[in-house]
Amino acid sequence: MGGMKHKATTIQDVARVAQVSTATVSRALSNPDLLSEQARKAVFEAIRATGYRVNRAARNLRMQRAGAVLVLVPNLGKPFYSQVLAGVSKGFADSDYAVLIADTESRPLQPGELAGLFRDRFIDGVICLDAGLPHRTFEECHAIGATGRFVLLCEWVDDPAFASVRCDNTGGARQAIRHLHDLGHRDIAHVTGPAGNVLTGARREGTVAERRRLGLPARPEWIIRGDFSPESGYQAARDIVAMAKRPTAVFCAADMVAFGLIAGLQAQGLSVPGDISVVGFDDIEMSEYYLPALTTIWQDRVTMGERAAALLRARLDDAAPATGPAPAEVIGVKLQVRASTAPPPAAR
Repeated sequence: MGGMKHKATTIQDVARVAQVSTATVSRALSNPDLLSEQARKAVFEAIRATGYRVNRAARNLRMQRAGAVLVLVPNLGKPFYSQVLAGVSKGFADSDYAVLIADTESRPLQPGELAGLFRDRFIDGVICLDAGLPHRTFEECHAIGATGRFVLLCEWVDDPAFASVRCDNTGGARQAIRHLHDLGHRDIAHVTGPAGNVLTGARREGTVAERRRLGLPARPEWIIRGDFSPESGYQAARDIVAMAKRPTAVFCAADMVAFGLIAGLQAQGLSVPGDISVVGFDDIEMSEYYLPALTTIWQDRVTMGERAAALLRARLDDAAPATGPAPAEVIGVKLQVRASTAPPPAAR
């Protein structure tokens, strides 16, 4: 009838159907690896049969945890982050943690805010894709002992207390320069990322090191400041066209920069790769379908997201406080050769 209330299924009901103790049911829900396969199977079949639902809020309160992790992203509008976030989500799919996402560019963190979220148990851990956060944010996490529950992803800070997952940025840049050299290019420019960014530094370092190793000429104007945006690439094209000594190839610190560069060169009447070859970095989804299809450095963004999730989960599950340098995982990259690179005009 309309006024009839159904009695909620309890853990005692599950124990009765499974013919085990309530302690065994509780153990199956919190630490199933401690049980035999037969006991686990009996408990989970009883849960399905009874329709029992875990009261996660009560369990989190009992375990003194929030049941949530926060992912900090510098700009959710950038295509680069889609597969990274997919990997993070996949890494937490079989866990009890909710994954929360915040855009640190559209809504910057306030002083003490992140430490407050930890202290007030709104979150258990953080995966941060923005190493450009104010330094005080990292200091505040240090002060409350939260560094062991903090993983830096893609970008990182020079602090061994923070765990990190990143791609081989320096090695990827070296691959890009080596590819252009192998095609016959000797005059190679580089459009960087924004000043002060850790990826900018690592990719420029690889560019300079490989150019030096190969004995390639270097001119100050061939290092052009960008900011990971297509607008900066478009402006770089204007700068290149105005040069007295034009490069025959350009390595861009990000695919979005390369797209802007190609558009800018074409607007100036130059052909890619007929007049100038272009290489990007990231291999975002659009790279394969751009005109011309972009030669770029592929990084496994899904795996990076998964590894960051696995690293944070392991640190959250470890009851012992983290000691010594935190793990820093480097994921390999690969050159994807497409239509935006070719031998220089003189060689053809």
